[in-house]
Amino acid sequence: MAKIDWKGSTLLSPVPPALVSCGTPEHPNALCIAWTGIVNSQPPKTYVSVRPERYSHGLIRESGEFVINLPTAKLVRAIDYCGVRSGRDEDKLAAMHLTPETVPGFSAPAIAECPLSLACRVTDVVSLGSHDMFLADIVSVHVDETLIDENGRLRLAKAGLCAYAHGEYFALGRKIGDFGFSVKKKKKKPQYDRSKRPAAK
Repeated sequence: MAKIDWKGSTLLSPVPPALVSCGTPEHPNALCIAWTGIVNSQPPKTYVSVRPERYSHGLIRESGEFVINLPTAKLVRAIDYCGVRSGRDEDKLAAMHLTPETVPGFSAPAIAECPLSLACRVTDVVSLGSHDMFLADIVSVHVDETLIDENGRLRLAKAGLCAYAHGEYFALGRKIGDFGFSVKKKKKKPQYDRSKRPAAK
């Protein structure tokens, strides 16, 4: 496979178009962030990278809190709107008919229409250049109960989440495997015992 050499850039795709909420339930704000991910398992830690000139930057820095909300494909217009408009000028949640909801022990609200929300508390701020990275502990996770099956397992594939890749939004497609399926041992088919075959009449 022939490849062309380009200089270093942000071409890591797909990434989540996360709706990150901040502020308070009375004065909420949300922005769309693709620069986010998991950086540690125990304790669970994440980050969001935000340009210092963004309105949300000051809100997160002041409160030390934010909520990462995973939106569904049906919310794609709201995702995009919250990414290109500023909370300095308007209430973006109200404009997109999104509902801020209180998170216990937090000032930052979650977004009710998103099926999964991660409430995060900032531990470090790292200035990287164009963005400041807010490194944070994931204090609590809030899941739509319709995504929990009868055995108490999370079925996030049912949520209809979406992805962002190089300027475009995509609905997640068909399932192509489970974690660990490549090394999972196949169940052996039961062997037919010829000695138990009924005698011919």
